[in-house]
Amino acid sequence: MHTVTPEEAGFSASRLSRIDTVMQRYIGQGKIAGIITTVARHGKTVHLEKFGMMVIEAQKPMQFDTIFRIASMTKPITSIAAMMLYEEGHFNLNTPISQFIPAFKEVQVLVKATESGLELAPLEREITFRHLFTHTAGLAYGFDPPDAIDRLYQAAFQKLAQSGPPVTRKQAVEAITQLPLAYQPGARWRYSVAIDILGYLVEVISGLSLDTFLEERIFQPLGMVDTAFFVPEEKAVRRAALYEYSQEAKRLLRVDIQFPSFLSAGAGLVSTVHDYARFAQMLVNGGELDGVRLLGPKTVALMEMNHAPAQVLPYGFAENDLYHAGYGYGLGMRVLMDVSQSGIAGSVGEFGWDGAFSTYFWIDRKEALYGLMMLQHQPNAYYPIAQQFKALTYQALVE
Repeated sequence: MHTVTPEEAGFSASRLSRIDTVMQRYIGQGKIAGIITTVARHGKTVHLEKFGMMVIEAQKPMQFDTIFRIASMTKPITSIAAMMLYEEGHFNLNTPISQFIPAFKEVQVLVKATESGLELAPLEREITFRHLFTHTAGLAYGFDPPDAIDRLYQAAFQKLAQSGPPVTRKQAVEAITQLPLAYQPGARWRYSVAIDILGYLVEVISGLSLDTFLEERIFQPLGMVDTAFFVPEEKAVRRAALYEYSQEAKRLLRVDIQFPSFLSAGAGLVSTVHDYARFAQMLVNGGELDGVRLLGPKTVALMEMNHAPAQVLPYGFAENDLYHAGYGYGLGMRVLMDVSQSGIAGSVGEFGWDGAFSTYFWIDRKEALYGLMMLQHQPNAYYPIAQQFKALTYQALVE
């Protein structure tokens, strides 16, 4: 995209430079290995900077073509794929997913866990597409061993892994249909495999594998040349390493993780700042970029509305989760409902998401801007860097 001076897009250059100061501070204090930040308004880039190292051990500086594991920032892309099929008339948000995966019509729901086992009840209402988009379907992720439903997920996934690779998305979904829901659909918010199931629905409805659908319908049209589920050997040198800060060692330690053997629709993609910026700009533009339209403006407007029931809000990953204060949940992404509650300047309707390795983006269509930050640090939200980046962007907006 075309780069302009901050003033040409309504920013103060001196104020915008505060982003550099804060990001460089994280690098200088040894808290984060490397970072890329970018901001664009009215389709023009006003800020694009890189800081620190992509691989500390090799002393490889961060580059603008560095490849990052974007983890849950895969979810917005899968959600866009599903909404493209919505626009073709295959479903609406209130359509039960059992129309495409009949086994979900028979799932049961946890009432309580007892010493003698799980007490289950029948569905009071079916899981709909809206429930999947908003993580209110009653599904789980398997991350919390003390939780009875998560233990069932862990056991099911371990059994699948032992059956021999590769595990297909169809196998994973079939296994999930045999497990009880954690609660009745629509009753609560719980981060889960919902978007993975949405990715499988993209396959069922389109007749294409998810990777083929994304490549042909999103990545190629938008020119996202480095976004994929796997990093080819010739691009491996461009991959950033993942780090976490060790309180014991008082320094960053490298974390080596294996790529999954299946194409995770909720967390499996890798991308670059250039590629994801094009995806973000498409959303800012209401579904179109450089003459290529993926979605209609009314569909994008539908995505920037809260779709989570009032009884599940405020949502979050913990009690009193201030990281998501003021937000509702739209179609695969958070949606800002109350600017004052968020504690950070912004606009009602702003939407976006982040990833387990601290990548972060938001779309503000009222101001025609996006902000995007790429780094590889776990756990996510270990530092308030995402909130700082957002606040630093808006304080520089003067027109």
